[in-house]
Amino acid sequence: MNKLAAIVGPTAVGKTRIAIEVAKRLNAEIISCDSMQIYRGLDIGTAKAGPMEQNGIVHHLIDVVDPDEEYSVARFQEQAKSIIEELNSRKRLPLLVGGTGLYYQALVDDYTFYPLESHQKIRRQWNNIIREKGLGYAYNYLQSIDPGYAATISANDQKRIVRAIEVYQLTGQPFSALQTKSQQTYKLAIVGLYLEREQLYQRINLRVEQMLANGLIKEVTVLRNKGYNLNHNSMQALGYKQVFYYLEGFLGKEEMIDEIKRETRRYAKRQLTWFRKDPRICWINPGEYSDKALLQENISSYIEGTLSAV
Repeated sequence: MNKLAAIVGPTAVGKTRIAIEVAKRLNAEIISCDSMQIYRGLDIGTAKAGPMEQNGIVHHLIDVVDPDEEYSVARFQEQAKSIIEELNSRKRLPLLVGGTGLYYQALVDDYTFYPLESHQKIRRQWNNIIREKGLGYAYNYLQSIDPGYAATISANDQKRIVRAIEVYQLTGQPFSALQTKSQQTYKLAIVGLYLEREQLYQRINLRVEQMLANGLIKEVTVLRNKGYNLNHNSMQALGYKQVFYYLEGFLGKEEMIDEIKRETRRYAKRQLTWFRKDPRICWINPGEYSDKALLQENISSYIEGTLSAV
């Protein structure tokens, strides 16, 4: 059985930096588990690790497609499975790192996806409803028919919200019920990182301010000038959507900043809710460690010990 380690948790908890140090200790390569880092050109707002931060550690499934290309959880799963197989054959440890709950679950539990043809009439109907009543109305409806799936996606992700409603109206079953899974696919060692709420929210607020200082508005302006817009799923990413509204004149600058912070905090809460459902995750609070080297050593030792156990 192939080995797979993972470091998961909410946004801004410090996964990237910690995972790079752990990967050095474990002869590992990192597989990104982030549904927005797969897009080229979305760097600052997705907190993508650049070449210097990667520090020589190989990263997979970053910068896979252009912002106007379609990318699905099924495609992520297929590509990640191939990488895991190849790394194990070379005696390298695949280390899955990120916070996209559905991508994580689809991979570690080997979901089987049943493709359904889209139904344009239903899709048009719900897009019209959203125009009239707002996206929140559709998301609330999705929560009532499929709370499990709703918890895994952003309340701003119109494409996936409409798709899940469409599947429900076509089949009478929740989208989440049309996925089978196997929990015996990999030999797993999973670490979840968390911080106390106030500390995490403070980190989120600081991260947003740092992203803006690093040029997030300029990054979105460049993407906008290339013709990418809010009809593309990539531009629904946290931060990008709000900056788009700011550039279009629908939000003032302070409103934009406050909304990015608020929506990021809400997203972090949904991430924690999702991952806490998985009893296989060993939870560690980095805030309890003043010695970061000890934190990295403890995580590395847990992964090594778990994967070497018979």
